Amino acid sequence: MRLSHSVLAAGFAVALLAPVGAADRLIEASPSTAGRSNVLDRFFALSDPTPSDVRALRHLEARNDQFDKTAWMDVWTEADRSGFRYTIVGEGGSDYIRSRVFRATLKTEAEMWASGAPDRAGFTLDNYVFEDRGEQPDGLVSLQVKPRRKDVLFVDGSIFLNPDDGDLVRLEGRLSKSPSFWTRRVEIVRWFRRFAGFRMPVAVESVANILIAGRSTFRMTYEYESVHGHHVGDPQPQRRTAELR
Repeated sequence: MRLSHSVLAAGFAVALLAPVGAADRLIEASPSTAGRSNVLDRFFALSDPTPSDVRALRHLEARNDQFDKTAWMDVWTEADRSGFRYTIVGEGGSDYIRSRVFRATLKTEAEMWASGAPDRAGFTLDNYVFEDRGEQPDGLVSLQVKPRRKDVLFVDGSIFLNPDDGDLVRLEGRLSKSPSFWTRRVEIVRWFRRFAGFRMPVAVESVANILIAGRSTFRMTYEYESVHGHHVGDPQPQRRTAELR
Protein backbone atom coordinates (compact mmCIF):
# COMPACT_ATOMS: atom_id res chain seq x y z
CA MET A 1 0.00 0.00 0.00
CA ARG A 2 2.94 2.40 0.35
CA LEU A 3 3.07 3.28 -3.35
CA SER A 4 -0.69 3.42 -3.64
CA HIS A 5 -1.09 5.94 -0.82
CA SER A 6 1.69 8.22 -2.09
CA VAL A 7 -0.14 8.25 -5.41
CA LEU A 8 -3.39 9.01 -3.60
CA ALA A 9 -1.82 12.02 -1.89
CA ALA A 10 -0.78 13.48 -5.24
CA GLY A 11 -4.24 12.94 -6.73
CA PHE A 12 -6.07 14.44 -3.76
CA ALA A 13 -3.72 17.45 -3.59
CA VAL A 14 -4.40 18.15 -7.26
CA ALA A 15 -8.14 17.97 -6.56
CA LEU A 16 -7.75 20.72 -3.95
CA LEU A 17 -6.04 23.04 -6.45
CA ALA A 18 -8.16 22.47 -9.55
CA PRO A 19 -9.18 25.73 -11.29
CA VAL A 20 -11.60 28.19 -9.71
CA GLY A 21 -10.99 31.48 -11.54
CA ALA A 22 -12.33 32.99 -14.74
CA ALA A 23 -10.57 35.12 -17.30
CA ASP A 24 -10.73 38.90 -16.86
CA ARG A 25 -12.43 39.32 -20.25
CA LEU A 26 -15.78 38.63 -21.84
CA ILE A 27 -16.47 35.39 -23.65
CA GLU A 28 -17.63 35.66 -27.24
CA ALA A 29 -20.97 34.03 -28.00
CA SER A 30 -20.84 30.93 -30.21
CA PRO A 31 -23.54 28.53 -31.51
CA SER A 32 -23.11 26.38 -28.39
CA THR A 33 -23.42 29.37 -26.05
CA ALA A 34 -25.98 31.44 -27.98
CA GLY A 35 -28.96 32.40 -25.85
CA ARG A 36 -26.99 32.18 -22.61
CA SER A 37 -24.20 34.67 -23.31
CA ASN A 38 -25.39 37.00 -20.55
CA VAL A 39 -24.56 34.60 -17.73
CA LEU A 40 -21.30 33.66 -19.45
CA ASP A 41 -20.41 37.33 -19.82
CA ARG A 42 -21.08 37.85 -16.12
CA PHE A 43 -18.93 34.86 -15.20
CA PHE A 44 -15.98 36.12 -17.19
CA ALA A 45 -16.44 39.72 -16.10
CA LEU A 46 -16.52 38.93 -12.37
CA SER A 47 -13.58 40.17 -10.36
CA ASP A 48 -11.60 37.15 -9.19
CA PRO A 49 -8.67 38.46 -7.13
CA THR A 50 -6.39 36.22 -5.09
CA PRO A 51 -6.42 37.06 -1.36
CA SER A 52 -3.08 38.09 0.09
CA ASP A 53 -3.58 35.91 3.17
CA VAL A 54 -6.01 33.22 4.33
CA ARG A 55 -6.40 31.35 7.60
CA ALA A 56 -8.81 28.42 7.79
CA LEU A 57 -9.67 25.36 9.83
CA ARG A 58 -9.96 22.28 7.64
CA HIS A 59 -11.49 18.91 8.41
CA LEU A 60 -10.24 15.93 6.40
CA GLU A 61 -11.82 12.50 6.06
CA ALA A 62 -10.77 9.53 3.95
CA ARG A 63 -11.73 5.91 3.42
CA ASN A 64 -10.34 2.97 1.49
CA ASP A 65 -13.00 0.36 0.79
CA GLN A 66 -10.73 -2.51 -0.12
CA PHE A 67 -8.68 -2.37 3.08
CA ASP A 68 -11.60 -1.07 5.22
CA LYS A 69 -9.54 1.84 6.59
CA THR A 70 -10.81 5.26 7.65
CA ALA A 71 -9.25 8.36 9.19
CA TRP A 72 -9.90 12.03 9.99
CA MET A 73 -7.82 15.09 10.77
CA ASP A 74 -8.43 18.72 11.82
CA VAL A 75 -5.83 21.19 10.55
CA TRP A 76 -5.26 24.93 10.78
CA THR A 77 -3.91 26.21 7.47
CA GLU A 78 -2.41 29.57 6.59
CA ALA A 79 -1.46 30.87 3.16
CA ASP A 80 0.19 34.19 2.29
CA ARG A 81 2.97 35.54 0.13
CA SER A 82 5.55 33.60 2.15
CA GLY A 83 3.88 30.25 1.39
CA PHE A 84 1.47 27.63 2.72
CA ARG A 85 1.69 26.30 6.30
CA TYR A 86 -0.39 23.94 8.40
CA THR A 87 -0.76 22.83 12.03
CA ILE A 88 -2.54 19.59 12.98
CA VAL A 89 -4.85 20.06 15.98
CA GLY A 90 -6.69 16.73 16.04
CA GLU A 91 -6.65 13.35 14.29
CA GLY A 92 -7.87 9.80 14.53
CA GLY A 93 -8.32 6.57 12.63
CA SER A 94 -5.81 4.77 10.44
CA ASP A 95 -2.21 5.78 11.16
CA TYR A 96 -1.29 4.91 7.60
CA ILE A 97 -3.93 7.15 6.00
CA ARG A 98 -3.05 10.03 8.31
CA SER A 99 0.62 9.74 7.47
CA ARG A 100 0.63 8.65 3.85
CA VAL A 101 -2.49 10.46 2.64
CA PHE A 102 -3.33 13.46 4.85
CA ARG A 103 0.17 14.68 5.70
CA ALA A 104 1.44 13.84 2.23
CA THR A 105 -1.52 15.70 0.63
CA LEU A 106 -0.85 18.84 2.70
CA LYS A 107 2.86 18.69 1.90
CA THR A 108 2.12 18.27 -1.83
CA GLU A 109 -0.34 21.19 -1.72
CA ALA A 110 2.35 23.40 -0.18
CA GLU A 111 4.83 22.40 -2.90
CA MET A 112 2.32 23.07 -5.68
CA TRP A 113 1.42 26.49 -4.25
CA ALA A 114 5.11 27.38 -4.12
CA SER A 115 5.49 26.42 -7.79
CA GLY A 116 2.66 28.74 -8.85
CA ALA A 117 0.99 25.95 -10.84
CA PRO A 118 -2.63 26.71 -9.78
CA ASP A 119 -2.41 30.24 -11.21
CA ARG A 120 -1.86 28.76 -14.68
CA ALA A 121 -4.92 26.47 -14.56
CA GLY A 122 -7.82 28.93 -14.43
CA PHE A 123 -11.00 28.83 -16.50
CA THR A 124 -9.74 30.89 -19.43
CA LEU A 125 -10.47 30.69 -23.14
CA ASP A 126 -6.88 29.60 -23.68
CA ASN A 127 -7.37 26.62 -21.36
CA TYR A 128 -10.98 25.56 -21.97
CA VAL A 129 -13.86 25.26 -24.43
CA PHE A 130 -17.23 26.15 -22.85
CA GLU A 131 -20.63 24.77 -23.83
CA ASP A 132 -23.90 25.87 -22.25
CA ARG A 133 -26.02 23.02 -20.85
CA GLY A 134 -28.87 25.20 -19.59
CA GLU A 135 -30.56 25.69 -16.27
CA GLN A 136 -30.53 22.77 -13.84
CA PRO A 137 -33.24 21.62 -11.39
CA ASP A 138 -31.47 23.47 -8.55
CA GLY A 139 -31.70 26.73 -10.52
CA LEU A 140 -28.01 26.96 -11.39
CA VAL A 141 -26.78 27.25 -14.98
CA SER A 142 -24.51 24.41 -16.08
CA LEU A 143 -21.60 24.86 -18.48
CA GLN A 144 -19.60 21.95 -19.84
CA VAL A 145 -15.86 22.64 -19.65
CA LYS A 146 -13.48 20.76 -21.96
CA PRO A 147 -9.74 21.31 -21.55
CA ARG A 148 -7.88 22.28 -24.70
CA ARG A 149 -4.99 20.07 -23.56
CA LYS A 150 -4.39 17.36 -20.99
CA ASP A 151 -2.98 18.56 -17.67
CA VAL A 152 -3.22 17.18 -14.12
CA LEU A 153 -4.70 20.51 -12.96
CA PHE A 154 -7.37 20.70 -15.69
CA VAL A 155 -10.86 19.31 -15.14
CA ASP A 156 -13.06 17.68 -17.78
CA GLY A 157 -16.59 18.21 -16.53
CA SER A 158 -19.05 20.97 -15.65
CA ILE A 159 -19.22 24.22 -13.73
CA PHE A 160 -22.45 25.49 -12.16
CA LEU A 161 -23.09 29.24 -12.02
CA ASN A 162 -25.52 31.49 -10.19
CA PRO A 163 -27.79 32.80 -12.98
CA ASP A 164 -28.13 36.21 -11.31
CA ASP A 165 -24.47 37.21 -11.16
CA GLY A 166 -22.62 34.41 -12.98
CA ASP A 167 -20.62 33.44 -9.89
CA LEU A 168 -19.16 29.94 -9.61
CA VAL A 169 -21.02 27.75 -7.10
CA ARG A 170 -19.87 24.21 -7.90
CA LEU A 171 -17.36 22.31 -10.03
CA GLU A 172 -17.78 18.64 -11.00
CA GLY A 173 -15.65 16.43 -13.20
CA ARG A 174 -12.53 14.34 -13.47
CA LEU A 175 -8.91 15.30 -13.84
CA SER A 176 -8.09 15.41 -17.55
CA LYS A 177 -4.76 13.70 -16.90
CA SER A 178 -4.04 11.11 -14.21
CA PRO A 179 -1.35 12.07 -11.67
CA SER A 180 0.40 8.74 -12.32
CA PHE A 181 0.23 5.41 -14.12
CA TRP A 182 -1.23 3.86 -10.95
CA THR A 183 -4.20 6.23 -10.85
CA ARG A 184 -6.96 5.15 -13.23
CA ARG A 185 -9.36 8.01 -12.56
CA VAL A 186 -9.76 10.94 -10.15
CA GLU A 187 -13.24 12.45 -9.86
CA ILE A 188 -13.84 15.66 -7.93
CA VAL A 189 -16.63 17.93 -6.73
CA ARG A 190 -15.85 21.37 -5.24
CA TRP A 191 -18.20 23.94 -3.69
CA PHE A 192 -17.49 27.68 -3.39
CA ARG A 193 -18.65 30.77 -1.50
CA ARG A 194 -17.45 34.34 -1.32
CA PHE A 195 -15.88 35.74 1.84
CA ALA A 196 -14.97 39.43 2.03
CA GLY A 197 -15.48 39.54 -1.74
CA PHE A 198 -13.15 36.61 -2.50
CA ARG A 199 -14.31 33.30 -4.00
CA MET A 200 -13.08 30.52 -1.73
CA PRO A 201 -13.58 26.74 -1.65
CA VAL A 202 -15.76 25.49 1.20
CA ALA A 203 -15.72 21.74 0.47
CA VAL A 204 -14.12 19.24 -1.86
CA GLU A 205 -14.89 15.58 -2.42
CA SER A 206 -12.71 13.26 -4.47
CA VAL A 207 -12.86 9.61 -5.50
CA ALA A 208 -9.73 7.97 -6.86
CA ASN A 209 -9.46 4.51 -8.41
CA ILE A 210 -5.98 3.15 -7.76
CA LEU A 211 -4.37 -0.07 -8.93
CA ILE A 212 -4.06 -2.53 -6.02
CA ALA A 213 -5.67 -0.17 -3.47
CA GLY A 214 -8.98 0.12 -5.36
CA ARG A 215 -11.53 2.85 -4.64
CA SER A 216 -10.55 5.54 -2.14
CA THR A 217 -12.63 8.54 -1.09
CA PHE A 218 -11.51 11.86 0.33
CA ARG A 219 -13.45 14.84 1.70
CA MET A 220 -12.21 18.18 3.02
CA THR A 221 -14.25 21.06 4.43
CA TYR A 222 -13.04 24.61 5.12
CA GLU A 223 -14.11 27.06 7.84
CA TYR A 224 -12.47 30.46 7.45
CA GLU A 225 -11.20 32.69 10.22
CA SER A 226 -9.74 35.44 8.03
CA VAL A 227 -9.53 36.25 4.32
CA HIS A 228 -7.35 39.07 2.97
CA GLY A 229 -7.07 40.68 6.37
CA HIS A 230 -10.83 40.51 7.04
CA HIS A 231 -12.13 38.53 10.02
CA VAL A 232 -14.92 36.30 8.67
CA GLY A 233 -15.51 33.62 11.33
CA ASP A 234 -14.46 31.89 14.52
CA PRO A 235 -14.08 28.19 13.69
CA GLN A 236 -13.20 25.79 16.48
CA PRO A 237 -11.95 22.18 16.22
CA GLN A 238 -14.61 19.70 17.30
CA ARG A 239 -14.00 17.07 19.91
CA ARG A 240 -14.09 13.78 18.03
CA THR A 241 -13.79 10.15 19.05
CA ALA A 242 -10.79 8.46 17.48
CA GLU A 243 -11.50 5.01 16.05
CA LEU A 244 -8.14 3.46 15.26
CA ARG A 245 -8.28 0.97 12.42
